[in-house]
Amino acid sequence: MRYIFVIAFTLFIFINQSFSQTYPNRPVKVLLGFSPGSGPDIQAHTVTQQLTILLNQNFLIDNKVGANGTIAARAVAQSNPDGYTLLFSSSGIASTPYIYKNPGFDLLKDLKAVSSAGILDGMLVLVNAKSSIRSVSDLIDLAQKEHVMYGSPGVGNIIHLATEMFNQNAGVTLEHVPYKGTSDVMTGLLSNSIQVMFATPPSVLNLVLDGKVRPIAFTGSRRFAQLPDVPLLKDLVPGFQPIGSWGIFFAPAKTPPEILNKLNLSIKEALKASSVVGVMQRDGYFPDNRSVDEINDFFKSEVLKLKDPIKAAKIEPI
Repeated sequence: MRYIFVIAFTLFIFINQSFSQTYPNRPVKVLLGFSPGSGPDIQAHTVTQQLTILLNQNFLIDNKVGANGTIAARAVAQSNPDGYTLLFSSSGIASTPYIYKNPGFDLLKDLKAVSSAGILDGMLVLVNAKSSIRSVSDLIDLAQKEHVMYGSPGVGNIIHLATEMFNQNAGVTLEHVPYKGTSDVMTGLLSNSIQVMFATPPSVLNLVLDGKVRPIAFTGSRRFAQLPDVPLLKDLVPGFQPIGSWGIFFAPAKTPPEILNKLNLSIKEALKASSVVGVMQRDGYFPDNRSVDEINDFFKSEVLKLKDPIKAAKIEPI
């Protein structure tokens, strides 16, 4: 019996190693829970285009928009763990356990983080370029006198949370208007349906440079390199803690470790390409070279640290 077990175990290891050596031998689908043109969409396309070159196989983005990325995350969590269905997400999904009563999967048990594509230090606070709001002080003054509305792509996402943290520390109550995606929020800002929005730089930088929207602050720990004159929110609002985002690739939890490690190393290699480096530096991402185990530890800490801020913001699960 022991002899048979040893043979079976050896065969299992051999098959897994052989599988990882030939992986991928067909197109890989990468689900993305955010709209085309959003920060995560730009980041995902940039990296997967390079992965296609490196691994000689197509990595195809499929935008499954909605519920802060939870719809896409659930689809991947429930998919075959063979490495051919992946998820790319921003920190938007980190709040899932606290926002949705029944998301249909366990974020920390059913998904495995594969590799980070970069850390984003902060978000821009934006108003319409034609707005009378020219500073954070103007925004606070206006919010103390009348209703001011802000938009975010859903309920409980990191942008919603960042704005509520601003509310708490600035002593104001900006009214939340949830939208389906970042592009819809921007449409609301440009049409004056809302007065302010927080957004990651990649999704809005062109509009800023074109003069259509005005940045009045940055939520990071250091100034945004592309817009060095934009002040830090932490310097303007006492008690406000810097908050940013990230981009991480995920796979179903039972995906073979050999596949996860191959993807991790391939993504790291993709991030070294000059075309990728240029986009990441332009959009404010800092490189992140964590291993599979390290990126999972990081992801778990990111999820757990949102519990208290979400409770403090009185964001109720739906």
